[in-house]
Amino acid sequence: MIILDRAPSLGPLLALGALRSPLKKPNADAPFPRTRLLLRLRPDLERLAAYERVCGFGTGDDGLPITYPHVLGFPLAMRLMSAREFPLPLLGLVHTSIEIERYAELPGDGTYDVSVHVEKLSPHRRGTEATVVTGVRAGEDVVWESRSTYLARHRTGHFGETGRTGPATLLPVVEEWRIAGDVGRRYGAASGDRNPIHLHPLTARLFGFPRAIAHGMWTVARCLAAHGVPTAAEVRAEFRAPVLLPGTVGYAAENGRFQLRSGDRVQVEGSVRPRVAR
Repeated sequence: MIILDRAPSLGPLLALGALRSPLKKPNADAPFPRTRLLLRLRPDLERLAAYERVCGFGTGDDGLPITYPHVLGFPLAMRLMSAREFPLPLLGLVHTSIEIERYAELPGDGTYDVSVHVEKLSPHRRGTEATVVTGVRAGEDVVWESRSTYLARHRTGHFGETGRTGPATLLPVVEEWRIAGDVGRRYGAASGDRNPIHLHPLTARLFGFPRAIAHGMWTVARCLAAHGVPTAAEVRAEFRAPVLLPGTVGYAAENGRFQLRSGDRVQVEGSVRPRVAR
């Protein structure tokens, strides 16, 4: 375990990962760093309020939004995924899913130990997927955990292995959202994730997108802000297709499930269910 005294800066890590990307040869059987990074921190309340505003959560609530610990742990994950020893190229890496378990309320003014490690590499029909685990402790108690999968696309002989479920069953649309073109920049400022595909049409086109796309974690946070989440809860979400900015999407929900979609094209699909608090 490596104990950090401050959060890594995301900008230099993104640049370093981009420089190292052409040298990486992704393979599900490749060795990967087993290091666990640990950081003790208190949330920056000003950035937290900006995050709540851009994602649609109520500001001034006592507890952290259920997706916010991902923001706290993301610099640690980026340090691991930009490292020379990490076998997947950071450029082109796609966040494909997240599973979150929250066991208790996380006060905004609390002090937390945030740890991140790479759990495994898995074959995927489109390449290789890495699972990154983030854990949050308050004192001795685990209060929040997540597992995110990140896909590196490449030719592979694996045809059936993938974490994605089958075709989505369309849920009833309950709201229509007009998403502003600056959402990527606003979310990037609040979260620190300033990936160029989210910031401007010109930089997004360099990576093959017709215009900027919304952060995947913004889309799921926005859905959960609308859906509502109990204190002790389990959330699962799959990122199926990009949300172009600006744009209009339908928010659909039924029986603990939710979707974000454009017409019949599902871009985000997930579920929320209560769980017994620890």
